[in-house]
Amino acid sequence: MLIHPLFDQLSRLGLYGMLEAFKEQQQSIDIESMRFEDRLSLLIDREVSNRENRKTAMRLKQARMRQEASVEDIDFRYSRGLDRMLFMQLSDCRWIKDRLNVLIIGPTGIGKTYLACALVHQACRKGYRSQYYRLPRLLQELMIAKSDGRYAKLIASMAKQDLIVLDDWGVSPFSREHQQDILEILEDRYARRSTLVTSQLPVSEWHKIQEDPTLADAILDRMVHNAHKVVLKGDSMRRTRSPLHLDSVTSSNNDSLDMNRCSQPAVPAG
Repeated sequence: MLIHPLFDQLSRLGLYGMLEAFKEQQQSIDIESMRFEDRLSLLIDREVSNRENRKTAMRLKQARMRQEASVEDIDFRYSRGLDRMLFMQLSDCRWIKDRLNVLIIGPTGIGKTYLACALVHQACRKGYRSQYYRLPRLLQELMIAKSDGRYAKLIASMAKQDLIVLDDWGVSPFSREHQQDILEILEDRYARRSTLVTSQLPVSEWHKIQEDPTLADAILDRMVHNAHKVVLKGDSMRRTRSPLHLDSVTSSNNDSLDMNRCSQPAVPAG
C-alpha cells in the first residue's frame, strides 16, 4: 500500500491530528500487533485532541489578555488575603455557566490583573468565549465608535462574549456619558453573560465616583448583587519583587553586616 498519497489526503481534509498520529504509528515496531479498531481509535482521539487545542489557542488569541497567566502559576504563598479555596472554585468556571460576575478588589500592584487573566485563560480552556478590556481605554474606544458608526457593532460584539473583563474600574470618575456606555454593556449581559471587574476602590466607593446617582444605582444593581467578591490586601507585588527593591534589601543587609564587623573588638594576633 502506498502511504504517501494517504498522507496527502489526510492533509487536504485538514485531519492534521490524525495525520500526525498515523505517521507515529508507521514508525512503531509494535503497531502490527494492534487491532484495526484500536489503531483507528488512537487516530480519532488524536484528531479530537488536536482540534480542541486549536480552538483553545484561537479563543486565547481572541481574548487579547494583558498578561499571560494561568491558575497553575498563581502564588498562593504571597500574603495578600487570597482565599485559595474560593479562587479554585472560581477556576472551575461554574460561575460563568451560572451567568454570575466576579469582582477582584485590592490595592495597586497586588496582582488583580494577573488573577483576572488567569480566570480568562481557564475560561478559554473550558470552551467559553472571553474578552479582556482595560476599562479606561474601552470608554475612549466607545466614544470614537460613536463618531465613526461602529458603536452598535462594538456593543453587539461584547454582548456575544461569555465573559468580559473590565480591568481598572474607577481609576478616574465616570461622566454621565461613561455611565450610559457601561450600563449599555451591562444591560445586555445581566443574567445572560458574565462580567469580571478589577478595581483599586472598595465597592462601597463605587457609587461616589459616578456623576449621575440614578445611573449609578442601575449599574451597581446589575453588577454587584450577583457577584463573587475577591478582596485582596497587602503591599504591591511589583515593589517587593522589583530587582531594584531586591538590590536595596541586599545592600541594606550588607551595610548591617559591615557595621556589625566594625563594632566587634579587634582580636589580638598570636
